[in-house]
Amino acid sequence: MTTKTRRLTTIAAVATASALALTGCAGNAEDPNTGGGDEEITLTVATFNDFGYTDDLLQEYMDEHPNVKIVHNRAATSNEARENYFQKLGKTGLADIEAIEVDWLPEVMKYSDLLAPVDDSLKDRWLDWKTAAATDKDGNLIGYGTDIGPEGVCYRSDLFAAAGLPTDREEVATLLQGDWSTYFDLGEKYVDATGKAFFDSAGGTYQGMINQVEAAYEDPDSGDIIATDNDEVKDIYDQVLEASATQSAHLGQWSDDWFAGLSNGAFATMLCPGWMLGVIEGNAKDVTGWDIANAFPNGGGNWGGSYLTVPANGENVEAAQELADWLTAPEQQIKAFQNAGTFPSQNDALTDSTLLDATNAFFNDAPTGQILSERAQAVTVSPFKGEYYFQVNDAMQKALTRVEEGTQDAATSWKQWVEEVGALK
Repeated sequence: MTTKTRRLTTIAAVATASALALTGCAGNAEDPNTGGGDEEITLTVATFNDFGYTDDLLQEYMDEHPNVKIVHNRAATSNEARENYFQKLGKTGLADIEAIEVDWLPEVMKYSDLLAPVDDSLKDRWLDWKTAAATDKDGNLIGYGTDIGPEGVCYRSDLFAAAGLPTDREEVATLLQGDWSTYFDLGEKYVDATGKAFFDSAGGTYQGMINQVEAAYEDPDSGDIIATDNDEVKDIYDQVLEASATQSAHLGQWSDDWFAGLSNGAFATMLCPGWMLGVIEGNAKDVTGWDIANAFPNGGGNWGGSYLTVPANGENVEAAQELADWLTAPEQQIKAFQNAGTFPSQNDALTDSTLLDATNAFFNDAPTGQILSERAQAVTVSPFKGEYYFQVNDAMQKALTRVEEGTQDAATSWKQWVEEVGALK
């Protein structure tokens, strides 16, 4: 789950009631630290934004475990939660279960020994790349996967029609099959026909491209920064800026103008993780042309996602592990999706009929459950994000912005980025 809005604003019919059996370790009646005993315990769960953990969902667990009381503390933003997490990890004051965002993983993994590992028997329940990203050098999985952000391509069918391009989502998906040059070639056709921008920004598009590179900025073995000598990074930089010159609306994501552009037709396409659907709908309520294609340039892509972690020094570690196990089991991931649109990372949940039958009325009744499930299974790369990843990437986003704003040309901005990255070593 990213720091932005998570709601997919599309909920399928509620699944038929199923038995909510707790997977994993059963409670030990003689051990007060598990949820299966008789001694009353309180478990605190700390999340941020909206994980879909409603009062009703948590009550289901308490009904099955009468000795357990769950207190859910929800931070307003992930930044607030992150600050609290790292201030207290390994000390006191954290919840029994703490949610983390995937963007925190480089720092979290440095302290993996302070987290209770997930039982080995559970590792196969998630997509391989979801598990790999949260597995430390000793082979310990330190997080229970919650949601993910599989990406398709959102597009304005009305703007496509005005450009003489196909509007049917299956036909658009066919047009987008191929690598990034295919995407930009389509953009060139759109710009030639309309004189208007094809995508929102170089930065947003670059992020989708760089997320497909397994080791873009750092060497996974040594941790050394390799960004400035990595030909893949330079090629992506050059490719996106070449297209940006004519195809980008030059609207930085999350800016006021970008939010306005979602409704005023400033751009025709954008890369679209599942949680972005709610962002678009929330800011383009009167627009009837948005749709989503079951395609992503150069294969699959993921942007965003979260985990639940259990601090190893908590007072109720085993009971917390049981609850974290239950909250991330397929049945509960489907309910969280229904409650808040958080897209499941569990293999079994991705084939659940409730998910696959989900449609989105705002996106022309697109079968978003089916599309995003297929997009999730198309992801093959879990990018390595080490200690310097986000400093390097933030500097890159600023480099792209300088070019789009016209304050520097591409070569000068690249040179400045190289110097800034060099200063990190």
